[in-house]
Amino acid sequence: MTIELQVCKDYSKFDHSIILIDKDTSLASLGLSKADLSAVQKFFDDKKGNTCQKNAEGKTLSVVKIDTTKEKFKALEETRKAGYSLNKFLNGQKVKEASLYNASSDTELTAAFTEGLLLSNYQFLKYKTTEKKENTLTSLQVDARSADKKTLDEIAKLVKANFFARTLVNEPLSFLTAGQLGAEIKKAGAKYGFKVDVFNKKKIEALKMGGLLSVNKGSIDPPTFTVLEWKPANRKNKKPIVLVGKGVVYDTGGLSLKSTPNGMDMMKCDMAGAAAVAGIFKAAATLKLPVHLIGLIPATDNRPGMNAYVPGDVVKMMSGLNVEMLNADAEGRMILADALHYAKQFKPELVIDFATLTGAAVRAIGSVATAYMGTAGDDVKKKLELSADQVYERLIHFPLWDEYGEWIKSDVADIKNTGPGEAGHITAGKFLEHFVDYPWLHLDIAGSAYLMKEDNYRGKYGTAVGVRLITDFLKKY
Repeated sequence: MTIELQVCKDYSKFDHSIILIDKDTSLASLGLSKADLSAVQKFFDDKKGNTCQKNAEGKTLSVVKIDTTKEKFKALEETRKAGYSLNKFLNGQKVKEASLYNASSDTELTAAFTEGLLLSNYQFLKYKTTEKKENTLTSLQVDARSADKKTLDEIAKLVKANFFARTLVNEPLSFLTAGQLGAEIKKAGAKYGFKVDVFNKKKIEALKMGGLLSVNKGSIDPPTFTVLEWKPANRKNKKPIVLVGKGVVYDTGGLSLKSTPNGMDMMKCDMAGAAAVAGIFKAAATLKLPVHLIGLIPATDNRPGMNAYVPGDVVKMMSGLNVEMLNADAEGRMILADALHYAKQFKPELVIDFATLTGAAVRAIGSVATAYMGTAGDDVKKKLELSADQVYERLIHFPLWDEYGEWIKSDVADIKNTGPGEAGHITAGKFLEHFVDYPWLHLDIAGSAYLMKEDNYRGKYGTAVGVRLITDFLKKY
């Protein structure tokens, strides 16, 4: 459920008030009653926690103390998590409306807290017929001294873009086939003002996208290839930035069948890269970002049925390279390769791909960050890492050394689609590198895109990782 944001002139008139403070805040300036002031002061003096809550005469006061002595990006993340905690409390109390006032010396805390509180309100209840337990919080009134309407509007639009991507990831294959994924994105494009073209199987065959077609051979549903474009008149970049998202709407592993549980059962999330691209486009269009973007989403499910391709098959890719397929569960790189080659026609300034690509990335860094690598310059990587810290969707850089390329050379074709067991996230990147001739970054979001237990404001299941990161990167580009 989304929370509406409004600017108010007096936060204290609401039944449920939240006040942000830091170590320099004078509690006497908050206008509290003598009893409340004494209780709040004692709470923090006794170091009982970072949130003091007072209840009196049907009203609730929450005073949240943020440690602003930390590095800035860590303080902002602590503030978002405080927003998550207050969201839990307010919904637990069945509160519908609350107010926020930032009495600290750091004006950025308002946006971070608001973002954390709003992101925490996401729910996916489409298929619930009983015990829906909908969140009650629908309105946050922010004191005019804390934030202006423009800032609040930007937060609301970014959160809604995040929710759009989360919902796509959380939808089951019974609804979200490759065709339906294209239809949902096309619907969003028509509503928010970006262009969407969905290629059908006949067009994909005409383009000779051998990677996408080979993965699709085991499915009864046809593949799609969706092209998105946001091209505002005031765009700052002469050449487009291209965003590519892996759209495997369900991954059984093909004939290299995955085990279950904790292997196949969560594989509706294997299109989280596609969802990230769609969410970024919604954010760019609603925020009117002055940047020319093109999105490419190859989509199919990966099944062991029909005439499924088998280990040992040789696949001719759109680029003309021949790939020896040795693992049908390494299908994401097969469909991304065609999309990366297709991107060459745009002569892009930068290409970023997003994919739940390898278990190796999860084993290397878990769910707290995204593994990334690529050929883009250090200046671009530095800017992206700065945005990653700012929004706390952190990145860890991995190399693309030539030695790793040796591991995917094939005896019977040009390259093979999998290497040895070690460094699998890097050999996957080396595979993709064969299909690019432009500045490029590959984000392996396998660990960060889908969570099996709730993790503060990131929630449970789809996280929409990449949407906040790339939106921040583009705003500063």
